[in-house]
Amino acid sequence: MTPDLPAWPAPDEFVYGPTLPPPAQWARPGLVMTFNLECAGCVSRGIPFLKRLHAEFGDRVHLLAVHTSHGHRVLPRADVEPTLVKFARDFAKLPFPVALDLSGEFARAWQTEGTPHWLAFAPGGELLRSVYGSQDNAQTRLQYLLEEWAGAESSGVRRSGADSGDFPG
Repeated sequence: MTPDLPAWPAPDEFVYGPTLPPPAQWARPGLVMTFNLECAGCVSRGIPFLKRLHAEFGDRVHLLAVHTSHGHRVLPRADVEPTLVKFARDFAKLPFPVALDLSGEFARAWQTEGTPHWLAFAPGGELLRSVYGSQDNAQTRLQYLLEEWAGAESSGVRRSGADSGDFPG
């Protein structure tokens, strides 16, 4: 499933870190997490997990956090952006970009179930996994997926779905 764009944050919606193009333009795999600062699981488990993935995989994968209103209060940008930037820069010290989804359009377009919700993409934009939650099971599934993919990418071999159980051939 790949929804029709523009279900991707516009350049002015990237409020922290560099702008990241849509997954169809990616040359390496990536993981996008939709989250909200009012979501305890997002702040206490999701964000730290994404930081651990960055520490482990670095530039071998794209990582993006998208702050969404989907399933949460819809607030004006002036009420969200300063707090979000301060959180990303000063509190969490995030090493990856953060974008805003003020209307919830991005999250709805990708059929997320709530926050946190994870979207794992292959190079070129194919959606490989859509995973809801921040508990150990969700984290383990995503960790294995990225380990498999980053390992296949770093060795120059793309494993087929029959070999890995996760990727189409």
